[in-house]
Amino acid sequence: MTAINPVADLTLDGDVAVLTINSPPVNALSANVRQALRDGVKQAEADPAAKAIVLICAGRTFIVGADISEFGKPFTGVSLPDAQAAIENCTKPVISAVHGAALGGGFEVVLVSHYRVAVPSAKLGLPEIKLGLIPGAGGTQRLPRLIGPEAAAEAILSGTPFSAKQAREWGVVDELVEEGKLREGALAFARHVIEAKLPLVKVRDRDEKVAPFRGKPELFEKIRKAHARKNRGFEAWTKAIDAVRDAVELPMEEGLAHERAAFIALLGSTQSKAQRHVFFAERQVWKIADIPEDTPVLPIKKVGVIGAGTMGGGISMNFLNAGLPVTIVETAQAPLDRGISVIAKNYENTAKKGRMTAADVETRIKLLTPALDLSALADCDLIIEAVFEEMAIKKDIFSRLDSIAKPGAILASNTSYLNIDEIAGATKRPGSVLGMHFFSPANVMRLLEVVRGEKTEKAVVATAMKVAKQIGKIGVLVGVCHGFVGNRMLAERQREAQALILEGAMPWDVDRVLYDFGLPMGPFAMSDLAGLDIGWSKEKSSSSTIREILCEQDRRGQKTGAGFYDYDENRNAKPSPLVERIILDFAAGKGINRRRISDEEILERCLYPMVNEGAKILEEGKAQRAGDIDIVWINGYGWPVYRGGPMFWADTIGLDKVLAAMKTFEVKMGEAFKPAALLEKLVAEGKGFGDL
Repeated sequence: MTAINPVADLTLDGDVAVLTINSPPVNALSANVRQALRDGVKQAEADPAAKAIVLICAGRTFIVGADISEFGKPFTGVSLPDAQAAIENCTKPVISAVHGAALGGGFEVVLVSHYRVAVPSAKLGLPEIKLGLIPGAGGTQRLPRLIGPEAAAEAILSGTPFSAKQAREWGVVDELVEEGKLREGALAFARHVIEAKLPLVKVRDRDEKVAPFRGKPELFEKIRKAHARKNRGFEAWTKAIDAVRDAVELPMEEGLAHERAAFIALLGSTQSKAQRHVFFAERQVWKIADIPEDTPVLPIKKVGVIGAGTMGGGISMNFLNAGLPVTIVETAQAPLDRGISVIAKNYENTAKKGRMTAADVETRIKLLTPALDLSALADCDLIIEAVFEEMAIKKDIFSRLDSIAKPGAILASNTSYLNIDEIAGATKRPGSVLGMHFFSPANVMRLLEVVRGEKTEKAVVATAMKVAKQIGKIGVLVGVCHGFVGNRMLAERQREAQALILEGAMPWDVDRVLYDFGLPMGPFAMSDLAGLDIGWSKEKSSSSTIREILCEQDRRGQKTGAGFYDYDENRNAKPSPLVERIILDFAAGKGINRRRISDEEILERCLYPMVNEGAKILEEGKAQRAGDIDIVWINGYGWPVYRGGPMFWADTIGLDKVLAAMKTFEVKMGEAFKPAALLEKLVAEGKGFGDL
């Protein structure tokens, strides 16, 4: 055995050289790995005893992409294209042997090999689009030559890995070998190549899959149209399509040069920096400063859910999907039956779409036990309350649970706003109480705010975070305050949106500005979708707000065909002259002199106070990191990923700009715009939230 460098070794197995990369945890393409690829192949090529070369990786996976930690740092060592050239131009056949995943640059290494084998469980793909990039080492040029431009464009634009079986059908993988016997299978394949004297097949020289589409721009127009809505606001996707088109229309070297130039330009873009920030921030959220990763967690084998409404049903589905038995409790038979029926219908609809089998549906439903008494929760390890958002009701439930739940059971509230410490105070076990704030629809939305109370035990927090991961959520730890992180910041935006429509803007103006910024919809369209009558009482209504007036006129949103907007039978919205008149009359009655409000002011007044509130949240320790706040807003409220979250976005535009605007607004409009102390401090020190 010969050590190539600290991350690789070269051995000879008969007449086959085996180059093994071993750079835990994922064999990323660091400077050492790139050098090992080049030097190892060249050394094997120079060895007269070696007739073929197998490239394989130790550990749990093949090469999983670039070493992202090197992005933005001075380049060192061998470039990936140089390492690839050594493989592709080798005078002996090079066979890549794939297990785990070959992603990004790792897959681009596979594509320059002359042959490829994989175990059936392996995944391959080009996920660069998820980091605001396109493949930069030939992926956009070689994959179309193997599988055709349309399939290649779909694979690159989705960024989703495909299975080894699919790769075999496409011809990307030449042979599937037995699971757990990759080395043996790769060696056998290599010896077959040697004995059969098979040619050195270079993907770059293949033309049969791209030639039929040459001079046919309509294919790429079709691809653009199919992806335009999903990729609204993103930059990288159009560059990816252009690169695949180049694979069809241009010679290889020219296509590679265009691809590389686009990759480098995107690498320096704000969008890619934002998406890379999100990538790392999603991994950071699981780390809690005062709770070690090896903290023992409590076993969660059975879950209880109180409330079978929209939230309770959605929450239950998360656990059923994870294979955990759920007991769901309601106060009366009718709402219980209705809740169970909705869950069953949701699963049946998913099965109709082919996303699960009838057997899967049956398995989940069998795990669900309906009940009409809290005593049915006595053997549950985790109990989540999801009832009406009223403190007295929640405290009563937790007080009763205290005498029912077994010792050690975790008691969680799905409250969106209320004080977890006050709820915990209704029990004799406040250390076992915390918030688990799911976002609606709970079976779809990825975000879960885990709310740590003053007395919540560390093991309880650690368990809740583990459960979040188990049910496929992104768990973000937050502290106790009104609205926690997400809704506390949202309240700032909502206040200004309501003020803006009285001062001179219209709801559709505010919505348009925020939609153009990249949010899925503006606050007024969102209110219409949710229903304006949430929390509204006909008996207590006094025409004191625009919303109350609209509800009094039975304009309660999309469900009634009218709210802030008028809706047709397909729920398409259009500005309402009636609402405009209601707003003008209401403003006049309040003595407000309306004025023209610019798009810039709308954006600043809606978003800067959110950033300022985020700074206060960090000051108070209600969130651990600015990145955690960003993850809340991306996964809970649809903040555009390519802007990196509100705190990252504020850093990109300059905190000095945010502070100056807040001070100006404070002078004109009062205390609500008072800058956070942390915002002032960071600007004074020339720092950003990312420096904390």
